[in-house]
Amino acid sequence: MRLHCEVEVVSRRLPALGLRNPGKGVRALLSLCQQPAPRSPPRPPAGRAGAPRPACLLVSTLRDKRGTRYELKGNIEQFFTKFVDEGKATVRLKEPAVDICLSKANSSSLKSFLSAVRLAHRGCDVETPFSPLTPVKTSEFEKFKTKMVITSKKDYPLSKNFPYYLEHLQTSYCGLVRVDMRMLCLKNLKKLDLSHNHIKKLPATVGDLIHLQELNLSNNHLESFSVALCQSTLQKSLRSLDLSKNKIKALPVQFCQLRELTVLKLDDNELIRFPMKIGQLTNLQFLSAARNKLPFLPSEFKNLSLGYLDLFGNTFEQPTVLPVIMLQTPLTLLESSARTILHNRIPYGSHIIPFHLCQDLDTAKTCVCGRFCLNSFIEGMTTMNLHSVAHTVVLVDNMGGTEAPIISYFCSLSCYANSCEMLK
Repeated sequence: MRLHCEVEVVSRRLPALGLRNPGKGVRALLSLCQQPAPRSPPRPPAGRAGAPRPACLLVSTLRDKRGTRYELKGNIEQFFTKFVDEGKATVRLKEPAVDICLSKANSSSLKSFLSAVRLAHRGCDVETPFSPLTPVKTSEFEKFKTKMVITSKKDYPLSKNFPYYLEHLQTSYCGLVRVDMRMLCLKNLKKLDLSHNHIKKLPATVGDLIHLQELNLSNNHLESFSVALCQSTLQKSLRSLDLSKNKIKALPVQFCQLRELTVLKLDDNELIRFPMKIGQLTNLQFLSAARNKLPFLPSEFKNLSLGYLDLFGNTFEQPTVLPVIMLQTPLTLLESSARTILHNRIPYGSHIIPFHLCQDLDTAKTCVCGRFCLNSFIEGMTTMNLHSVAHTVVLVDNMGGTEAPIISYFCSLSCYANSCEMLK
């Protein structure tokens, strides 16, 4: 029986000697083996079978393929399994006085392995077959690779699976027209690079990669980024997203639920607008959307606080002099109730109200005073110096400008009157 995981062997005697443990785990293969038979074993009495040889734990690494052997029978002081569902556990031995700390293991495999180790500690029969006491082959560690880079079709694996423990996978220039479903089984994946392919659509199951922090989809044929992905576990994990050099015209309003994003690259698409709620991306530090078709910026853009901003080469319009007035007098029941729901932050969803009303609430406009409005508003346009939202700004045009038009909304005539200076 074997277990692939990361292992750190911690000596409990080093601190008493004023020394420190290295404090870093290494990739290892744990094997449950039988102790070798003595060279001249005593013969059992007639009619009796010899006692089974006790089990031992063999810890092998890429540097030490022969491994280090630890006795198990009556030699375990304690098991620490509080985080076993996260693939972590510790086995404390009596002799030598070490703690064998296991991490990054498959949780179900870890539970089975620890059950077998417990039986061996008690001297009971272990039902699972023992592994041989032989040096581990290098190929055994291939299964435990954490990084794989493939940059050509001929190197792409067609007949075998990707190593289960991959944390970084790059498959560029491989001619992929869709995401390989085998990639979606890599639950430890933190960085996925699918750039320079021909992918047109992303499956919603990409959102099941709960540890994914960096996603590079540049130089593909994507036309959208789905609402399902915006509402997946990527909300908590995704830090960097590269969608540059695709065919995306707009991002859904739910895109702004990816609030852990710090890097967003949208260069060389066909964007005609940013999501209205882009100001909710409060962790965003790097935003590039050069060479798109943006005519103006949404009102919440001014809520961003960026380190770097590049909007070069967009088709920004000149601000209009006259505002667009869409005020309703009196307010409709729909407008009043929508403002009340949003102002009081009352939870809503398609299981409570019709789906089209949820969409209306999701796309509600924010007045400069902070209130919300649905269909009753005044729309005005002004220019904003991009240095007010970013420390470093790439010039908007070849004329050295750093200003861009921004839409502003007003929920009432009084709000517009109070802000008329801003619109001059």
